[in-house]
Amino acid sequence: MSESNFVDYVKIFCRSGKGGPGSRHLRREKFVLKGGPDGGDGGRGGHVILRGNSQYWTLIHLKYARHVYALDGGGGSRSRSTGADGDDVYIDVPLGTVAIDAETREVICEVLEDGQEVIVVQGGRGGLGNWHFRSSTFQTPRFAQPGEPRIERTVVLELKVLADVGLVGFPSAGKSTLLSVVSAATPKIGDYPFTTLTPNLGIVSYRDLKSFVMADIPGIIEGAHEGKGLGLRFLRHIERNSILLFMVAADSNDIKAEYEILLNELREFNPELLDKRRILAISKCDLVDQELMDEMAQDLPDVPHLFISSLANINLLKLKDMIWAAINDTEEKNDEF
Repeated sequence: MSESNFVDYVKIFCRSGKGGPGSRHLRREKFVLKGGPDGGDGGRGGHVILRGNSQYWTLIHLKYARHVYALDGGGGSRSRSTGADGDDVYIDVPLGTVAIDAETREVICEVLEDGQEVIVVQGGRGGLGNWHFRSSTFQTPRFAQPGEPRIERTVVLELKVLADVGLVGFPSAGKSTLLSVVSAATPKIGDYPFTTLTPNLGIVSYRDLKSFVMADIPGIIEGAHEGKGLGLRFLRHIERNSILLFMVAADSNDIKAEYEILLNELREFNPELLDKRRILAISKCDLVDQELMDEMAQDLPDVPHLFISSLANINLLKLKDMIWAAINDTEEKNDEF
């Protein structure tokens, strides 16, 4: 997924259709001079509906669709005929999309399943025809209800990437290299900070034709929760990951300190992120010898950890085993609740 094609934030002006007016028709036929009221109801105005689509991975198809209008309902007519409903407008979005009211910042909905439909702007109801207002003392009502007006709403769509594993680390920690080695993804790789400017997804093959989805999140720096670096724009993608794979380079001055900084940034952004299962991968272990690795292991955080090298293919299969076990353990815990 190229950087220019990844769009995870759009703002759309939505307008539903107004309801059709009820009919004021009075029945008049050749041999029925005073048939009474028979005006039908107006049709419902069209809704604006969000629909989950697993074939989409980004919001780029909505980048220039900034105005969405549903159609109005048709008016009622004679013989108690109801007007046609206005056509609904469907907005297909990738799974993991959150819809937010632009004015109140209220979360309207979260689309998490393929085919899930949520009405974000309700169409106006059609007006009642004069047939509804007849009575024994008022047999010829010559009025009907108008349809309800259109509703306008500006909706912000934010995509939070859905993945089994989220890679968390400082810039140039080897996250993109790992993703490119264990999957068919082709993220941009370089030896300078912020090589990755957009999240990248890759499907990682596992034993017995199993697989899981790994997301490479742009590097985090100290103060990211305050907007520093790439800041808040991509921290939200971590919220949708089942487990978090922290990556710290073996040539770091203090692996434990870097891990704590990363953990604190997640805590400040959303404390609930600390409830996720965590694994620590010390990358680029081909740069150090076994004696130094043994020495480093004595001062590592109290989380499952593993020394790996993406380029030298060291312990990558063991890492997949750890990830798979953590994913299944997380799913079992969720099933219990």
